[in-house]
Amino acid sequence: MLLKSTTRHIRIFAATIEDNAFIDSSDKLTVDVDPDNEFIWDDPAVKQVHDKFEELVAGYAGQDLTEYNLRRIGSDLEHFVRSLLEAGEIRYNLKARAVNYSMGLPKTGMELNTGK
Repeated sequence: MLLKSTTRHIRIFAATIEDNAFIDSSDKLTVDVDPDNEFIWDDPAVKQVHDKFEELVAGYAGQDLTEYNLRRIGSDLEHFVRSLLEAGEIRYNLKARAVNYSMGLPKTGMELNTGK
């Protein structure tokens, strides 16, 4: 059975990808960041998410690969994506299929200037 964790912006699979198909793995994880393209990413932001993913995975070294542990990693990554949005390192993709501001309303220039 394929172990996985799915949040709004992060999908983690205990699998590798071969010929566009998932192959179950007990020691390899695959991460899909923002599969619905809700955000606009540049390469450094994507690298930050992948680096954070590797850091979180390393923190579970030696533990059993469980759905619970994958969900914890996915949840931590989801919070990390929110921090990137709040820091202005990524932004909402207004051309996305469905713009729903799932991480909160964007900050406007006025809010930034007044500190609100």
